[in-house]
Amino acid sequence: MKKIILAFCCTLLIVSGGYSQDKLNKSKSELNEKKDSNTGAGQQKTTSSSSSSSGDEGIGFLFLGLIGKAVAFTAGIAVIGHYGIENHLHFEQTEYPYYLPEHGNYFNAKVHDNGNINNFRFDLKDKFLYNNGNLFGNHLEAKLRPFQYLYMKADYYQLFEFQENTSDNLSLFYFNLGYDRIRLRRFNLGWTIGASYIANDVNKFGFSFGANAEYFSKNNVSFLAGAKWSFINDKPVHAYEIEGRFHRKNYFISVGFEHLDIASPNYNFATIGGGIYL
Repeated sequence: MKKIILAFCCTLLIVSGGYSQDKLNKSKSELNEKKDSNTGAGQQKTTSSSSSSSGDEGIGFLFLGLIGKAVAFTAGIAVIGHYGIENHLHFEQTEYPYYLPEHGNYFNAKVHDNGNINNFRFDLKDKFLYNNGNLFGNHLEAKLRPFQYLYMKADYYQLFEFQENTSDNLSLFYFNLGYDRIRLRRFNLGWTIGASYIANDVNKFGFSFGANAEYFSKNNVSFLAGAKWSFINDKPVHAYEIEGRFHRKNYFISVGFEHLDIASPNYNFATIGGGIYL
């Protein structure tokens, strides 16, 4: 735990430098810029040849159909997995990490008696985001896990920026459906898909997708990394995080680092917070 706190202090020194004012206002202004309507306005002239035979077209469509099915099957295996041969996909969900010794979010019910384990879970965490005295924020995350297969996740970022005579703020939301592609007793890896939304003076939605992973060590310490990518009005709205967690029963404390790309400005924060599993 001392090493995690030391890493947090070093991160705090790094992110405190290189600050420029009025970043939140710049992000909102760029997200509100109108798209260039002239792009692709020129007419495209196409010429077609009538020399191809209908027989060749039929063979071509059949070949493309077979290729499409093969690609779809391969993509499905990569994204969802094969429940017939991958035993870890049937692992069940723990009440909270380390409820079973040396286990994180999942366990093998064939090995451990799950008679007293509730597979429904609600994970809640909150982190304070610090850049310097003029720029800071908060990140609240709620994750509903009705069973081991899918979960629903919501992230709420509230950023604040103070200048000499004025202040500004920005509210960023992510709403995602999540799936852990790999569910091992000490490691999980998955993806999310959904939407992003920026409130305040922007009030726009965007498509969102992401990836995340968490590793659980033997001494009640886990390490998490995650990313969410999105675009609003053709501008990037990305969020990245890494953190270390120290678990104690059904709650944890965390320290880490977050990076946000909101239009052209980017934001680096040292984070400290905690969470609970209900």
